[in-house]
Parts: sequence; structure tokens; C-alpha cells
Amino acid sequence: MIRLQAYKFELVVDGQQRRQLASAVGSCRFVFNKALAHQTELYKQNPKTKFSYRELANLLPFWKKEFPWLADAPSQSLQQALKDLEKAYKNFFAKRAKFPRFKKRGIKNSFRLPQGVKLKQEDALVFLPKMGWVRYRKSQNILGELKNTTISEHAGRWYISFQTERDVHDPIPFAQQEAIGIDMGIARFLTLSDGQYIAPKNSFRKHEVRLKRYQKSFSRKCKGSKNWKKAKQRVQKIYARIANVRRDFIHQASNAIASQFRLVVMEDLQTKNMSKSAAGTLENPGKQVKAKSGLNKAILDQGWFEFRRQLGYKLAWRGGELRLVNPKNTSRKCPECGHICAENRKTQAVFCCVGCGFKGHADHVGAINVLAAGLHASACGEDIRLLSSFGDLRAAFVKQEYIDGFFDG
Repeated sequence: MIRLQAYKFELVVDGQQRRQLASAVGSCRFVFNKALAHQTELYKQNPKTKFSYRELANLLPFWKKEFPWLADAPSQSLQQALKDLEKAYKNFFAKRAKFPRFKKRGIKNSFRLPQGVKLKQEDALVFLPKMGWVRYRKSQNILGELKNTTISEHAGRWYISFQTERDVHDPIPFAQQEAIGIDMGIARFLTLSDGQYIAPKNSFRKHEVRLKRYQKSFSRKCKGSKNWKKAKQRVQKIYARIANVRRDFIHQASNAIASQFRLVVMEDLQTKNMSKSAAGTLENPGKQVKAKSGLNKAILDQGWFEFRRQLGYKLAWRGGELRLVNPKNTSRKCPECGHICAENRKTQAVFCCVGCGFKGHADHVGAINVLAAGLHASACGEDIRLLSSFGDLRAAFVKQEYIDGFFDG
């Protein structure tokens, strides 16, 4: 099978190289905006006008004569900017996105190089067209054939991402345990149906006080001044730190789960709906707005959807499967007798069945019910009650060793 994989590293650039990268980003942004303005003008003159990448690409030589500094940027990067605009138009007409908008300076600064990039992995060097050899912080070897390269800037640092393609053997399922259920939460990042759990990282909460102080200072600066730019960079660095900590935590947690189990069952949570504001309107104001705001912040700080995305492809690489089930009543159903009642879970952490008196940790019970729902879905209509016995499910698993401190039983 063919595997597409990306490798991202930080570039180690000096002042001259930093200016060259910033110039290339600005040139690509200029070409994108100029092409969008040109296409919009044609559309006003004739609404039947369709987007043509070839016609706009033919205008590039004339634009380079009119603006000589465009010649300093790689030509293929300028062409990629036009292809990005073409894709934006297609997404709009397919009703997958809004109408293309002009790009602003400082927002999503990046450009692509589909070819011409060379690597010296032993020396941690990469050759970029019109820029020469640039050093990058190597953390792992790049495997496969290089297909595409993207250079981006975030919080004052430059990064390079290599997209590679390589043939790999068909995945062989590697697992000591066959299946596991996962319950996502706030107090616990995730709880497994065998009783193990991972504590949350809460990277935003740990930096929230310092971020608030810097944001207050940033809001008092005169926009566009040197002090305003310095304060903005401080805020950006904190946000970048929060994102990096969260991303690293999710990568390690998803890798730990994918390396152990063949089948993972999770709830199909709609994070976007769960984190909606409760403020309401002036006519119909919401209730408990502050409490709901704190809950929304905690939900978004966990990164549930990103964890699910990473776990999905990592399981597929190892021959495993990620299955999503309806979350309805997974936290209210007793795994022993099957009784469903809201009174079964009066608190966040304790589950106590009003029917049979079964007690357990609420997140653990939810994970057991999630696994039972996933196994039932794959059993072609088998009665779910046969799979919902707490004792049977516990006996079906072999006790695992804790993984490098990630799990606390």
C-alpha cells in the first residue's frame, strides 16, 4: 500500500534567509490577491466568466515586468498561489467553502514548493530554490519520496513540512488486547474500559493567567508601533506554546493507544455543538452563561477531535480500526443490569445504578458501555445485553502494564 506522510521541522535561519522567506511569502500573497481582484473584475463585466488558471498563469510574466521584485520569489511558488485560488473557487462553487477572500499580511504566512527541493539528511540541510541551503532542526529521518514542500511562519519562527510518499507492506495487526472502549472527559482526558485513564494536560489553563496579563498589555499599545509589535509577538509565543504542548500530548496519547489495541471504540461526539455559547440574544438571554463558558473552554482545551483524527490514521497504519458509536445514554446505562436512568449518575465522578445498586466510576462505566455498543454494532444484531455484563467484560481483557507514566490505574 502507498502511505502519504508529512514531516515538519523548524528552520534555523539567519537574518538574510529570514528576509528572503518573508519576501517569498509576500510575493505569493500579492499574486493571489492580484489574481482574485482580476478575476472579480472579469466576473463583474461578464457573470458567465469562469476561472481559468492557464490564463492567469500567462499573466505572471507581465506582472513580473511590472513588479520586478516578484522575480526574487520561486516561480513555482507563485504558480501554486494561483492553484490555491483555483481550488478556493472550486470549493465555493461546490458549496464546501465561502467565496475566496483577499489574504492579509501576517495571517497564515506560507508558500509551497512542489519541486526543486533537495535534502542532505546527514547534515540536516535542505536546498530551497533561489535561497540555497538552509539548516533545519532534525528530530527524525525522512522516509519516502519527497512530493511536496511547504514553508510556513508562526509566532516569529519558520517551519518546513515535507510531504512524502512510499510503499509499505500491508499492515499486520499488532495488539495484545483485541478491543477497548474510550470515554472522553474533562476531569479525565480519556478513560479506558479496562480501568486505565490518562489525566488531562490542560495546557491553556496553565498559561491562562500569563496570557491574560500579556493580552491586557497588548491592548493598551498604539496599533502599528514597535511596542505594539513586541507585545503582539509575546502573545503569539504563548499561544504557540499552548498549541505545541497540546499537540505533543495528543500525539503521545494516541500513539500509546494505537500501539496496544486492534479495535478502538469511541463516542461520535460533536465538539462544535457541545462548545456552543450559551449567551443567547438580547431578547432571549441565556442561563448560566459563565459556567457554560468555562465548560466550553475546558472542552476545547482537550483537543478531542484532533485526538480522534490522529488515533484513526495511526490505527489504520497498524492494521487496526477506529469505530464511532452514538453517545446517547452511554453515561446513564448500567453495565450490569442494563437499566437506563438519569438518576444513575447524580455526580460527575460517581455512577450508582438505582435498579441493582451497582457502583463504579462514571467515566469507567461510560467506557464499558461504549465498547459494548461498538461490539454490538459489529455483531450483526446480536443482543447487546449479552455483551453488557460488567464481570464478563472485565474478564475479557488481559491486564496491561502502564505505559511510561501515561496511564494511572
